[in-house]
Amino acid sequence: MLSYLARRLAMTIPTLLLVAVAVFALVRLIPGDPVQVMLGDAADPAQAAQLRAELGLDQPIPVQFMHWVARLASGDFGHSITNNLAVLPLILDRFQVSAVIVLVAVAAAACIAVPAGLVAAWKQNSLLDLSVVGGATLLLSIPSFWLGLLLLLLFGLKLKWLPVIGYVPFAENFWQAVTFIVLPIATLTMVEIGVLTRMARAASIEVLRLEYVTHARAKGVPEWRVLARHVLPNAFAPTWTLIGLVLGHLLGGIAVIETVFTLPGLGRLLVDSIFARDYPVVQGCLLFTAVIYVVVNLVVDLCYPLFDPRVTVA
Repeated sequence: MLSYLARRLAMTIPTLLLVAVAVFALVRLIPGDPVQVMLGDAADPAQAAQLRAELGLDQPIPVQFMHWVARLASGDFGHSITNNLAVLPLILDRFQVSAVIVLVAVAAAACIAVPAGLVAAWKQNSLLDLSVVGGATLLLSIPSFWLGLLLLLLFGLKLKWLPVIGYVPFAENFWQAVTFIVLPIATLTMVEIGVLTRMARAASIEVLRLEYVTHARAKGVPEWRVLARHVLPNAFAPTWTLIGLVLGHLLGGIAVIETVFTLPGLGRLLVDSIFARDYPVVQGCLLFTAVIYVVVNLVVDLCYPLFDPRVTVA
């Protein structure tokens, strides 16, 4: 296990290096000059040149990249161009909002989708199976932003059960904060239920056809025990892998949901920083998201043998 962990960690180093190069290059392709954004169109050329020198934007691109990597190695993500705040604390503060929404949504989706997929596989080709598959396909086909707007219209404007816009930190008022994140969590949960249900159903159908399931039934084992003890643990392994991919994907792509519900999360910070041409914050957000994605997939791979005893790591 330790050697496997060491190999996987070693593989992440070139991956993150390539991500850093790609992030740095893509950010420089964003149209517009951050100095011009900060000083305005009527800025004095001498003042603009001085600010560009202070920010290091007057140096060659390779030199800027080397300085950025050197600061990253010491844990310094730089400072925001727009407000001069340290980038890493700013990212961590915004990440708390995104992490709570994504983790709760994925956990809720898994708790609903895995049993639904198992039951649909057990009753394959029945009306129940067709209903589950149809519902999952429908949820999978609806864009997340459109579903979020529908939920806002129904529960926020029509029924007035939940607030429409805004956010309150948990430390300030826990229950009021919960009311602001219910709809974003419900939106992501409903979207991800579709893909997880289809995966759980496919994996369960494959396991139900195996000989040891037939043998257990022939021995007179109750059907609920066959499903819970023999089918579910082995069918959950592929779904667990997909859960890890979904988790990483949502953490990186939650900007749409945060924009719809006006939440101060990591995705919203990234979008605002792109419009402001705030290079350090954009680079920090993208690199931080890439690191989270790599870590999540590493944890999923290490936990895979716990769900599938046929898999071993050496």
